[in-house]
Amino acid sequence: MRHDSRLSSVLHALLHMAEADRPLTSETLALCMSTHPVVVRRTMAGLREAGFVRSGKGPSGGWTLACDLNAVTLRQVHEALGEPAIFAIGKRSERPDCLVEQAVNAVLDDAFAAAEALLLDRFGQVTLAMLAAEFSRRHAGVARSPLAPTKDDSHV
Repeated sequence: MRHDSRLSSVLHALLHMAEADRPLTSETLALCMSTHPVVVRRTMAGLREAGFVRSGKGPSGGWTLACDLNAVTLRQVHEALGEPAIFAIGKRSERPDCLVEQAVNAVLDDAFAAAEALLLDRFGQVTLAMLAAEFSRRHAGVARSPLAPTKDDSHV
């Protein structure tokens, strides 16, 4: 079963952008998102429309953050991505003739709606700044480790 990883990929890219001291190109972001630069540009377009990022052209161009990390939640990023489906599981048929399947669908619809509301509520409580703080906490722990990677060992 294929999962939609756009939210995770975009959050990853946004945290890299927050740490960068320069604009990041679509090619650079494609490396950290494990995708193609065209996909990055298409994905970032929705974030630009939401005011979360901006893009610059030319030799010093690329993507930069255009928002306060404290003011943007995971839910807002999810919405900027077009609100991809939360769950990969679904019903066998949307309009079944079978009364058993109708009953199953009704229960599944209620359960999915309740679970999605709970998850979206939680997404609304988590800001990009909270993610950045979690990264910093983890990075500080790795930096103290005798096996910590050197700057050359870290990815994008």
